[in-house]
Amino acid sequence: VQDVVSTVFAPIESVADRALKPARDLVNWFHETFDARGENDRLQDQVAELRDQLARAQTTRQEAKEVAALDETLSGGIVPDGTDPVTARVIGRSPTIWYSSVTVDKGSSDGVHVDDPVVAALGLAGKVTQTTPNTAQVTLITDADSAVTARIVPSGATGVVEPDVGDPRDLQLDYLERGTEIAEGQMVVTAGFSTGDLGSIFPPGIPIGEITEATPEEQQAYQRVHLEPFADLRDMGFVKVLTTPSGKGKG
Repeated sequence: VQDVVSTVFAPIESVADRALKPARDLVNWFHETFDARGENDRLQDQVAELRDQLARAQTTRQEAKEVAALDETLSGGIVPDGTDPVTARVIGRSPTIWYSSVTVDKGSSDGVHVDDPVVAALGLAGKVTQTTPNTAQVTLITDADSAVTARIVPSGATGVVEPDVGDPRDLQLDYLERGTEIAEGQMVVTAGFSTGDLGSIFPPGIPIGEITEATPEEQQAYQRVHLEPFADLRDMGFVKVLTTPSGKGKG
């Protein structure tokens, strides 16, 4: 009987298997697809995590490089005695080219005062113009109202560094003495002065920039040459504020 039943139903089972195979294949396809998608999502998460780790490592390395350059800029004895440089991170930037300023994450509670000089990697950045307990506003040397008494080395000629408003990479050194021999490539540093208990806001010798254009015609007519600032004021991440115990003694 068993043999007869098997003989009778064998063709039916074969037909059923063939009929159901597409459905089984479809189920297996969904199963494999979902497994593959899960693996793909896991791999994508790993890639994203590795990308974040790489970005953090690169950022940390770049920040360390900038802070090292900042320390080197202030080496060589240009920081006056009694000055305590405070490292600050730039956390905000002004949106206009006429009034150029940044906000840093150190303020009066850190010893920062109005008129404290501010130095970026490679050169002068500006001065503190406003403070809160935890932040300070720094007006840059590219601001329309900025003026810094400066000296050309090695010639010794002095003038006033002012911005060419609208172009943060071009500064002007005005009010030069006529007849002074000035050439492209010469360095411009803060002049500094001291009279009794008062001293200039900026101590002498802080690098500002390099002469880029010094035509005799412009010198004769306007007592002016052009320079490019050493500091990248548009993209700096850290600065040092040259604080003093009282914030006094500046003029």
